[in-house]
Amino acid sequence: MIVAFVSEHPQHPVELVLRVLGIASSTYYGWLRQAKVPSRRRLADQELLAEIVDIHTSSGGTYGSPRVHAMLARRGFSVGRKRVERLMRGAGLQGAFLRKKWRLGSTRQDRRATPAPDLVNRDFTAGEPDRLWVADATRIVCGEGVFWLAAVRDAFSNRIVGWKCSDRCDTELVLGALEYAVWTRDVRDGQLVHHSDRGSTYTAIRFANRLADNGIAQSMGSVGDSYDNALMENFFSTLKTELVYRNSWRTREDAENALFAYIETSHQHRMSSRSGNFTYGEGIRRVVDPT
Repeated sequence: MIVAFVSEHPQHPVELVLRVLGIASSTYYGWLRQAKVPSRRRLADQELLAEIVDIHTSSGGTYGSPRVHAMLARRGFSVGRKRVERLMRGAGLQGAFLRKKWRLGSTRQDRRATPAPDLVNRDFTAGEPDRLWVADATRIVCGEGVFWLAAVRDAFSNRIVGWKCSDRCDTELVLGALEYAVWTRDVRDGQLVHHSDRGSTYTAIRFANRLADNGIAQSMGSVGDSYDNALMENFFSTLKTELVYRNSWRTREDAENALFAYIETSHQHRMSSRSGNFTYGEGIRRVVDPT
């Protein structure tokens, strides 16, 4: 910055500027030489920064240094994470961040209903597609008010296999997401577990019957504990960090169109290169720090 300031203000004597700023002349002229003949390290940083900017831009400005570092590794760059952090910080690049109060308690339990047993126990791994699905619903805000998004995620591929929006969080909403998933996937009797919290929408008899009709075993974690459904919480936290908190929509239709583009293109493309090895510990890390 000092070199740029001096060059942009030729009316001020260089020695006077350096004396006022307390910078030695040798330091300033060393900067000039380095700018004219950059070191190998600086040239390598410039090449690396170009890749970082490309990755960050391609992510819509949402990737922080951990994800950028992971993408660089996929591109064949063997660099340290701290170096990536330094270059991003110097270029003013940062990932989308999670708001501390991103999620208000929204699970309503029907205390008269008998919840299904927990068949997952925070182990969100699957050896094949359509062996474990996780599901939940979350609020989305737009100019017309609050509406709801229900989604179903496959633990093997981490892809969203079913989703639906509605102005009410009721059994129809979660049934719609389930029907979408069943319609698009290869569901076989006795091979799939559906895991959710104990919200009244999931403990409803209609929902349990629909699972039974398709030979799907029902599993439930506790109420309001994000770690019992960490894989689904991870998706919602990432969705809100990368999309919802970075946009404002006038109408529900505008919001749903944005959700469609994110879920069916950006998210699915990202997940296509990954397989299901999502552990409880990783779930905690991602819910806390999705970048």
